[in-house]
Amino acid sequence: MKKIEAIIKPFKLDEVREALLEAGISGLTVTEVKGYGRQRGHIDTYRGAEYKVDFIPKVKLEIVITDKEVDRCLEVIIEKAQSGKIGDGKIFVYDMERAIRIRTGEEGEDAV
Repeated sequence: MKKIEAIIKPFKLDEVREALLEAGISGLTVTEVKGYGRQRGHIDTYRGAEYKVDFIPKVKLEIVITDKEVDRCLEVIIEKAQSGKIGDGKIFVYDMERAIRIRTGEEGEDAV
């Protein structure tokens, strides 16, 4: 099993989620996060005054899936989250040692 963490732009969330559902990937956790990468924030204007935004709002998706689903999941996220502009985000893939469904006690792929 693998855990995928994807940091994407918030307005791309619905499109990515719907595409994942169509691909048969149904379980995910979404967290609103803030951060920056190469873009290092930006300058905004509010009522004529400029101010620096150091941390950019993003959304983090966390998905635990079977090894055979990984490539398709990555393809979907990349295809739907990509705008071609700086700040599209990042994807991280981790080995998942163990997963347990609390309600039933099922473990491994059965818990996913």
